[in-house]
Formats: sequence, structure tokens, C-alpha cells
Amino acid sequence: MTEQPAERGRRRDSAATRRALLDAAAELFAERGFDRTTVRDIAKLAGVNQSLLFRYFGSKEALFEAVIARNGREQLATTPPARLLSASLRGMLAPEGTRNRALETYLRSSGNDSAAAAIRRELGQEYARALATLTDAPDAELRADLALAWLMGIALVREVTGKEPLASADPDDVCRLVLTATRTLLERSE
Repeated sequence: MTEQPAERGRRRDSAATRRALLDAAAELFAERGFDRTTVRDIAKLAGVNQSLLFRYFGSKEALFEAVIARNGREQLATTPPARLLSASLRGMLAPEGTRNRALETYLRSSGNDSAAAAIRRELGQEYARALATLTDAPDAELRADLALAWLMGIALVREVTGKEPLASADPDDVCRLVLTATRTLLERSE
């Protein structure tokens, strides 16, 4: 007995569906923010029924948290603390299409208290802990938070508001200036 063409083309792949939903949500949240992105639009872009979003994530808020956490946790797991700020900054400044839009997504969606609070609580603390290991200053946590605040401010001014000259500044120039300053902020005393 041979398999019908329709049966061959309709294999279920939950991992691919989950990835498609995450990718579609990441794109739409970065463009529109949390509040203006609908479940229907995410499902449509992913090419799936919107009920699958609820099946895999439970809610739009949980999907939002998963989008932000995916890139952030991957970066934390693969990047040594000494390179974390540089990698985050370079990812944010990369050309359109290759850019890590996690900060932009977060900033465009920061009006949603439950989703924003979850991100601040989890990833913000993880990034701050990693950056705080770079200095032995007694106020290491404050220094780490200041470095993160600067990174978020750059994302806000460059990507969300589009203010010049930062919006079109050369990424190498931005990195050179910011990383020189943050080295002083996060330096170790000898």
C-alpha cells in the first residue's frame, strides 16, 4: 500500500511549529511591541492555526517571555562574561536582518507590566550577575546595572526613536566608545 500525497505532506513537527511561532512573534514584537501584536497575526506569519500558540505557550505573555529569553539565555550560555557586553552591543548594532532585536522588542513592549516584569526579573538579573563578576568593586551590582542601562539606552535612542547621529553611527565607532567607557566602569582594582 502506498502513502497518499496528502499524508506525506502533513507530517507533524512540534519543534518546527514552536520555532516558527517564536520566530514570527520575535519579528512582530520587535516591529509593533507587545500590545499591538495579535495572536492571530503571529499565527498567520508562522503559517499555523492560532490555537497552536496556546497549545505550545499557553498565552501571548508566555510567548513574549520565551522570545526574549531565547536569545538572552543563548547568549548567556555561550558568551563569557568578559565578552557579554561587547557581544550584546554588536548584536544590537548588526545590520537589519541579522540584528538581535531582543532589546528593541523589550523596549517597544515595556508598557506591558507582566511581560516586562518577567524579563527584568529573569534575564536582567542573569546579565547583571554575569557583568558584576568583571569587577571587584564593592558596588559591583550597581556598576553592572549601569552598564545594562547604557546598553538599553543605546537601543532606545538608536532603534526605537531613531535619533541621529546615533541611529546611523558606524557600529565600530559606537562599540569603541562604549566599550572603552564600560571597561572603566567594570574594571578590577589591583
